[in-house]
Amino acid sequence: MMREVKKANPEFKVNELCRAFEISCSSFYYKPIPLSIKKQSVMQLVEEVFTDSYSTYGKRRIQAELLDLDCRVGVYAISTVMKNLGLRAIRPKKKHYYPNQGEEQVYAPNLLRRQFNPTTYNTHWVGDITYIKSHQGWSYLACVLDLGTKEIVGYALSSQPNAALATAALNNAIQRKRPNTQALMFHSDQGCQYSAKVFRERLKHLGIEQSMSRRGNCWDNAVMERFFRSLKTERLNHLAFINHSAVVSVVEQYIQFYNYKRRHSAIDYKTPHQKYNELKKAA
Repeated sequence: MMREVKKANPEFKVNELCRAFEISCSSFYYKPIPLSIKKQSVMQLVEEVFTDSYSTYGKRRIQAELLDLDCRVGVYAISTVMKNLGLRAIRPKKKHYYPNQGEEQVYAPNLLRRQFNPTTYNTHWVGDITYIKSHQGWSYLACVLDLGTKEIVGYALSSQPNAALATAALNNAIQRKRPNTQALMFHSDQGCQYSAKVFRERLKHLGIEQSMSRRGNCWDNAVMERFFRSLKTERLNHLAFINHSAVVSVVEQYIQFYNYKRRHSAIDYKTPHQKYNELKKAA
């Protein structure tokens, strides 16, 4: 509009018109610089990686993904692109408080002692159970995670949170990974599912050494707790489930994503499967 006024009334000076329209002179003379092909390509790649991560990747995970695509971009440049595109990664809304004390279980001491980063795989497994609500009731998910690779090596879902569920997840992990059970430790909390006779006898039969967190101390099993937080924050909390089958479908999709596509900051932004291959090659 201001240019049209200037064209119709050439006697007006630019600075006079700018004062009248309450804009700066630099805005009048500004001409947008078209984005280079390279910058357009980077913006497109950042958006694609962000979308493929189900809106969970921040600037550092996106950078790691771009490096695998032979695209070197700094984290701050990626942050600027994300801001311009309005991309905001899903994050937990608030921190949880966990007590840092408790007594050891009579069935098994805390042998793990928060050594969460072993340099081997199939030697340190952790397990836990969480719950997921659907319109028909509750579903329960038991998982087994390898601390060396951060991979979910086994899982099971049920409508009953019992020892059979915990045992099914362990059996699934054994069947999938076929580890040397004599060299394996299994760590969990003191829940009744893991204290049950049937579960303890299964571990004993396999020759697996049992370890348990101190009572009421979630930090002793922090890696497993973190996986459940990621599962719920990044996927489950945004959905409503009709029934148990719907829960199973989404959980299985997320575990596949977590193991093979999601980059983990604790293992240098590799995926758990990449870490597994790295440790297997080094063994």
